[in-house]
Amino acid sequence: MATEEKKTLKQKGRTLLFSIVFLVLGFLLSFSYSITKEQFSNDDQGGQSINRFNSKKENARQELLQTQQENLDLQEELFQLLDSVREYERTISDNDDASGLAVEADQYRLILGKVAVEGPGVAITLADGEYDPAIENINDYLVHEHHLFHVINELYIAGAEGIAINGQRIARDTYIICNGPVITVDNIQLPAPFTITAIGDYEVMSSALTITGGVRDQLVNDSINFTMEKKELIRMAPVIRDL
Repeated sequence: MATEEKKTLKQKGRTLLFSIVFLVLGFLLSFSYSITKEQFSNDDQGGQSINRFNSKKENARQELLQTQQENLDLQEELFQLLDSVREYERTISDNDDASGLAVEADQYRLILGKVAVEGPGVAITLADGEYDPAIENINDYLVHEHHLFHVINELYIAGAEGIAINGQRIARDTYIICNGPVITVDNIQLPAPFTITAIGDYEVMSSALTITGGVRDQLVNDSINFTMEKKELIRMAPVIRDL
């Protein structure tokens, strides 16, 4: 009798143990499924968010390109209108007063870079100095923006009608930034060497640059290679910016 009771207790114990084990396993499987489902849901939502972001980014890029093209088209139209205005000014320039105003207006347009200009002039090339192991700082023999400004300012003082750096025309609000071996002019990167072309009287501009103790001597003292040559014809287009 006691033996049968022991067997019955063992069977009940095993049944209870199996019940607990299966209960725990069921809970774990249910929890695992819930977590996995949530992760898939989050991944799906994340993918949708990325797609939406990429779509908005592409739309914004297309709108920017369209706006930039419209800006360029409007600038082209503006230059055509300015040419018409200049032609009208020439027709009324027989009057002494009107003639003086027309010439003055034309000079302002040249400085602003709003009209094309061509004529003889000068080309100055600034190149980085030769490497010297004794010089610890590499910047000591590189061309920097202040070197370019020295030349540009002197050329304007000497009567330059138009100035460009590596073919990039300079306007009144042009910005020049040095970034290591390259110079950024109005958001366009230009590599060394830098050739500055200027339209105007060659004799006057060359004399202003080469005067003793002047711009050329200061650049050479900064280990910058300076060369200059006369140009019979230089052409410069109006300044058109991709805003």
